[in-house]
Amino acid sequence: MVDEVRIQGLGVIDEAVLDLSPGFNVVTGETGAGKTMVVTSLGLLFGGRADPRRVRPGADRASVEGRIVVDAGGRAAERVEEAGGELDDEHVLIVTRSVSAEGRSRAFLGGRSVPVSVLINLADDLIAVHGQSDQQRLLQSARQRGALDRYAGSALTKPMRAYTAAYQRHRQVTALLDELTTRARERAQEAEMLRFGLEEIEKVDPKDGEDVALAAEEERLGHADALRGAADTAHEALLGDAAAAFEAANVTNLLGQARNALDTVRDHDPELAALADRLAEAGYLVSDVGTDLASYAESVDADPARLAVVQERRAELTALIRKYGAAEGTVGAVLEWARASAARLTELEGDDDRIEELRAEHAELAGRLAAEAGELTAVRAAAAERFGAAVTAELTALMMPHARVEIAVTQAADYGPHGLDEVEVLLAPHPGSPALPLHKGASGGELSRVMLAIEVVFAGADPVPTFVFDEVDAGVGGKAAVEIGRRLARLARNAQVIVVTHLPQVAAFADQHLVVEKSDDGTVTSSGVTALDREGRVRELSRMLAGLEDSELGRAHAEELLELAARER
Repeated sequence: MVDEVRIQGLGVIDEAVLDLSPGFNVVTGETGAGKTMVVTSLGLLFGGRADPRRVRPGADRASVEGRIVVDAGGRAAERVEEAGGELDDEHVLIVTRSVSAEGRSRAFLGGRSVPVSVLINLADDLIAVHGQSDQQRLLQSARQRGALDRYAGSALTKPMRAYTAAYQRHRQVTALLDELTTRARERAQEAEMLRFGLEEIEKVDPKDGEDVALAAEEERLGHADALRGAADTAHEALLGDAAAAFEAANVTNLLGQARNALDTVRDHDPELAALADRLAEAGYLVSDVGTDLASYAESVDADPARLAVVQERRAELTALIRKYGAAEGTVGAVLEWARASAARLTELEGDDDRIEELRAEHAELAGRLAAEAGELTAVRAAAAERFGAAVTAELTALMMPHARVEIAVTQAADYGPHGLDEVEVLLAPHPGSPALPLHKGASGGELSRVMLAIEVVFAGADPVPTFVFDEVDAGVGGKAAVEIGRRLARLARNAQVIVVTHLPQVAAFADQHLVVEKSDDGTVTSSGVTALDREGRVRELSRMLAGLEDSELGRAHAEELLELAARER
């Protein structure tokens, strides 16, 4: 629901605030006062075309700001969140649109700058505008089908659920069949490539971690002489050469001498005794290292034959890694590729059986889909007949007694998410005239009345928080005007209705009456918007009836209209 609209520099309006209420809001005023700018401002808020010619002369820009109360859990709130905007604590959305005199347009939604397209999408959930050039909502084919479905109600729920399940599975099966059959050559090539790779890996038979172990072995075999010589030298330095004719100085002997020197006096100082113990430990450690060095030197053997085998094996593994494990560069990656490829090959080799199964399921689903779509068509056709009769009856009361509305339910070329049906509202405005789509079958004034009749019939079936009607009363008066007012009031029981009118019979039914007033200093016209009390409404209705605000006859007629409308409401 639109709570408030602030307008600046738009057309003849210098600055104005529209305080709108729930229910039926009517906007009136003298010709040229700027009533249409009210509808224009709402259109701008919801993505209407930014026309720089609408900017008030002398102003840099025109701007419109709206406060809109939205359902915190509804689709509109989701759209705001998706766009990065926010609602305030009272679930109020602030929408701002500005148009510069040069034609630049900016839009803000919930405090966030957004493209105008976001406002257009948001409008679908918040407002329906019906005017001479704004009959957009129910002119959309998808809207007409969706509205008819909601009008059909619970009768459509079960068949739609069954159709949706069949349709979704049918699409899945169709996509799988297309992939399996149209890409048969590609899949065969993929299978052949996988077989070749798996056979190549199986022939080499790599083991996880083998590449690391072989690299270390090759490094050792390639430097066997240097490794053995270093171990012998280190062993001799630590333990000496047992084959030497005399005992040369080595680390073990030197440590023994140092420990013996301390042992002779260790009883005299505990600190020195601790150092002697540490020397003893060092001696044991050096002796162990020396022994291990001797064992290592004996184990190292230059083996050219083994080195050649290791190098050849590493070359085989490197070739595999380059082809199948390049991402990680290890034998483990090769083995992982082999596991994944074996699973994929099993899947590819089972395609023939899978294709036969899918074809059988596809045929069964096609039958189900046709049956479910047929049931949807039957329900829609019945609802369309009731709908056409209801709207035609409404048009009779709106001074279009010979008009006839039909809902054409035709078959599309292929199944869609909602069935085979295409839905279109058709109007035959006169006896003998063919029923044509709404945008072709009615004049502007007739179209507004058709839209009003449709909205009244659809009320509750195709819910939208706010309806805006401009020129809905074009070309009518008298009893027809009263009927228009009565139906707008009926529509306002379930939604907010904003109407720009010149008919007092319509204005009398409003819950809130706003008047656009103009002042003229001889050069520039400035308009503002005022909410009327009871006395103000009598004066405005009298002006609309008789052209004179204080005419006794006009005032009496105005009082009578207000009383009639109050009884009707």
